[in-house]
Amino acid sequence: MPEEKAPEKPLPLQMLDLIIGYWVSQLVYVAARLGLADTLKQGPMKVEDLAKQVDVDTRALYRMMRALASVGVFAEGDPGVFSLTPLAETLHSDRPDSMRDFALMMIEGYNWKSWQDLHESVKDEKIAFDRVHGMPIFEYFEKHPEHREVFARSMASLSGTENPAVAEGYDFSKIGTLVDVGGSQGHLLATILRRHAGMKGLLFDRPSVIEQARQAPFLKGDGLDGRVTFEEGDFFKAVPSGGDGYLMKYIMHDWNDEQCATILSCCREAMNPDGRVLVVDTVVAPDNQPQWGKLLDINMMVLTGGRERTEAEFAELFGKAGLRLEAVHPTQCPLSVVEAVRA
Repeated sequence: MPEEKAPEKPLPLQMLDLIIGYWVSQLVYVAARLGLADTLKQGPMKVEDLAKQVDVDTRALYRMMRALASVGVFAEGDPGVFSLTPLAETLHSDRPDSMRDFALMMIEGYNWKSWQDLHESVKDEKIAFDRVHGMPIFEYFEKHPEHREVFARSMASLSGTENPAVAEGYDFSKIGTLVDVGGSQGHLLATILRRHAGMKGLLFDRPSVIEQARQAPFLKGDGLDGRVTFEEGDFFKAVPSGGDGYLMKYIMHDWNDEQCATILSCCREAMNPDGRVLVVDTVVAPDNQPQWGKLLDINMMVLTGGRERTEAEFAELFGKAGLRLEAVHPTQCPLSVVEAVRA
């Protein structure tokens, strides 16, 4: 006999799950902050021993672990004994696709307070982060390097799953020199260069970021020595010239259309005659299906004033910078490579 489907929850309970979503977010944040997944790598532990290891109250920790186990993060075997689950293992700090730093970054107070101002942003579409903190987010990072470093690590963690999909989802073989504009520590650039031995790369970002990138491991060794140069600057003013491809991952979504047109115009002026701009972002689908990009779009509204875009919106945006949408290349992750050439 066919297996019977579990009855759907009544609609009020479905709504309740949405309302209390932040409870789970805060639980995951505290688990990440305490390093519980790392501590449990040695095997199942009694909650008393776990509490001593991370220096918290035993009874409070038990209640928290029980709640996390109820949503698949950790598991309680014998009473009061907790172990890792595959989901909990994504919070290990040493795995390439770790979600620990992303949890720390997204649920940290400076982001959390900005999201609490969403109501005001919906009323006037002004940037919640700027209103709450009195400055734009990237200026905030300059003043708070500890948060900037967690942000950089969280982006690198996401890159652990995204970058191989991006490198495989677009044919980079026609590009001799790839300029990674706003490329942070160079994780994506390194992934692409390792797949194309004849390609050279240029990493371009703000001075403080380039300083970090020179120390990061991504663009060192493994056939990359002598193939990568670093340049610092402001992509609103100019980008390095002479590239065949200008790559921007999670850059366009940070900014409004006018600001994006300025960046794209700089790329158009700098690139070789047959060069191309490669925007790596989510492309918002026109239907009602769940999509990461539709929620990420609200995050950008809150934090930067940027947005995720549909294919039609990308085409319009490129037109403002003297470019033409050539193609949208889906990948095996939520991101697409949106390709533009000179109009």
